[in-house]
Amino acid sequence: MEGSTAAGLRFIRFIQAAFLALLLCASGAGIAQAQRLPDFLAATPIGELFPGADRVDAPAGKPMAAKAYAGGRQVGVVYLTSDVVNTRGYSSKPIDVLVALANDGRIVGAKLVEHHEPIVLIGIPQAKVDRFIGGYVGLNFVESPPRHGAPPPVDIISGATVTLMVIGDSITRSAIAVARAYGIDKTAPPAQQAAPAAARVVDDTQDAVQSWQALLDAGAVRNLRLSPADVDKAFRDSGRGDAAAGAEAKSDDDTFIDLYAALVSVPAIGRSLLGDTEWQRLKERLKPGQQAVLVAGNGAYSFKGSGYVRGGIFDRVEVIQDESSFRFRDRNHQRLADVAAQGAPAFREVALFVVPDDAALDPVAPWRLQLMVQRVLSVNDKAFVTFDLTYELPQAYTRPADGAQPPAASAGNPAAAAQAAPADDPAPALWKQIWRGKAGQVAILTVALLVLVGIFFFQDQLTSRPLLHDRLRLAFLAFALFWIGWYGQAQLSIVNVLTFFSALRSDFRWEYFLMDPLVFILWCATAISMVFWNRGAFCGWLCPFGALQELANRAARRLGVRQVKIGHGVNQRLSTLKYVIFLLLFGFSLYDLGLAEQLSEIEPFKTAIILRFVRYWPFVAFAVAVLAAGLFVERFFCRYLCPLGAALAIPARLRIFNWLRRYRDCGNPCQRCNLECPVQAIDPTGEINPNECIQCLHCQMLYHHDQKCPHLIQKRAKRERRRPPAEEPAEQVVVMHRAPNPNTQPES
Repeated sequence: MEGSTAAGLRFIRFIQAAFLALLLCASGAGIAQAQRLPDFLAATPIGELFPGADRVDAPAGKPMAAKAYAGGRQVGVVYLTSDVVNTRGYSSKPIDVLVALANDGRIVGAKLVEHHEPIVLIGIPQAKVDRFIGGYVGLNFVESPPRHGAPPPVDIISGATVTLMVIGDSITRSAIAVARAYGIDKTAPPAQQAAPAAARVVDDTQDAVQSWQALLDAGAVRNLRLSPADVDKAFRDSGRGDAAAGAEAKSDDDTFIDLYAALVSVPAIGRSLLGDTEWQRLKERLKPGQQAVLVAGNGAYSFKGSGYVRGGIFDRVEVIQDESSFRFRDRNHQRLADVAAQGAPAFREVALFVVPDDAALDPVAPWRLQLMVQRVLSVNDKAFVTFDLTYELPQAYTRPADGAQPPAASAGNPAAAAQAAPADDPAPALWKQIWRGKAGQVAILTVALLVLVGIFFFQDQLTSRPLLHDRLRLAFLAFALFWIGWYGQAQLSIVNVLTFFSALRSDFRWEYFLMDPLVFILWCATAISMVFWNRGAFCGWLCPFGALQELANRAARRLGVRQVKIGHGVNQRLSTLKYVIFLLLFGFSLYDLGLAEQLSEIEPFKTAIILRFVRYWPFVAFAVAVLAAGLFVERFFCRYLCPLGAALAIPARLRIFNWLRRYRDCGNPCQRCNLECPVQAIDPTGEINPNECIQCLHCQMLYHHDQKCPHLIQKRAKRERRRPPAEEPAEQVVVMHRAPNPNTQPES
């Protein structure tokens, strides 16, 4: 016992040391991030990057740049694109390009120095990317500014469209920004033009609901409508007339795309377009200063495309504001069924995007949503053009930054007029409205939980009828999978645990957890059940993914799949893996909750239950692999990998009741329960491990089965031997008078 305790303490110290090392590495990475330009310059001979230059000064200024000299004369500046513009490709990490900019605004050198793009690492040769970047050398965006929506001046390599578009766009916009900042661009617009936007902020006091038409009239929703003819003309104007005859099918009204965008992080706009429920959820999700954009579209062309399924990135739309730009990833996206505003049309696709954590969007400054239209001409040739949907938040939704009240309402100011109207009686709390709306689902789940309580309280009567127990368990597992999981989307996850602890350390509010009634009820039921039945009530009966594993294993056994029996010692050691995974996830959540949520994809719950296997193929492959292992080892994931099971098992020792009945000879000498336990939660000594038990009640069925339990078989045999001879049939008298077996132990 002392050796086990010492080993446990050493393991905890190891986890703490590893966690501290991760923190130090993260801190070091932050320091290295700030020093990238000097390091890249030191590793690159200046003569190769800036022909004619012989030295550079130390990087300085904002944006950071190093002045380049030829002898004693300054000939230009050298900078890193990622220090100037926020550009991200498929990897969601910066693409670093060193650029040499001459005093006349001409790009005289460019070199890719660091990237993490998967298409370049494993698909496109580096030499092709270098040739693409070299195509920008000699261009002067000061004398000839690029036209918005025009294709890049350098041909895109087929297969790496998004990555090279990001590189080209970062070179273009960073060159213009550096030229303005260092006095190279003499035609830069006066700085005071940006003052009005900086002098105003979003008016959070306005949250009056408006109709779809009112939002359009006010400019809160902006529209870009393209016909196939518009797109064909854009391809011809770009010099790609061979792409003018597109292959996309035309819709009935000859609409290529009818695209709408709105800044829904503004209360009045968000509440109108999302509805009260989704708006409240968005408010809880957004961090201070974070923005959200709603995009909706109709027509033959999808603004989503399929890139986010393959690589997690929405490659057809990009948000651009001044010198910053970003694309959305799948983790920033939420699919909506429709737009809630009164009078809104039905849309083919509606998406709610949250601005990524590593990007920024000034809500009161103009920005544009750039739509890329791409056509594949051959295996090695693609053509594309871009279109801009410009957006500027109407002044009616803002107020002066000094805190003054917005101007009085007028007939020409719909938002202000709506705000000035007398307020109605306050509506009930949002979570109460949600619960009322889901009253039917709440009632069904409550009945199911009462049935489960009845199963446990009357387990002796149930398990004494093996067929009834088996059929009832099968029905409950099917209910957990199909109704709780695939219909109700109420799969609990380790993410819920991590979020709960994070909320305890910050701004804890019950309203946040009450927004999803089914999940909240399941968590409450699980917490209460741990006092009575440890983690088994949830893991064994209510977990949809656990039910999927067990049902799949039942089907496999019916088909004759041979089960793999894992030795007791190996099983014990493998079962510790889930505790290691949980501790690592918990440690990462203390450092970065977002990172921990990404790592929690080790749970295939989202793929198999929430998204029903409609997801990027590596996630589907992992979920299928886990289920395939479960065909041979029942509940393989639950037993060895599930961090949620580990989190629930830790407080399992706090239970105050022990409902599972045992005989004194269970484990010594009888091993039947140990051998038949589906998850090997019974030790060879006969003790039940509460950390691993899923309360399936199979051992209790054996406890009452007088044809399977050796103890009951022995008791029955003793009763038969003690019966008077007169009560027995003549043919059994001889049997009853046999000498007793000397090896039979007296009944206790």
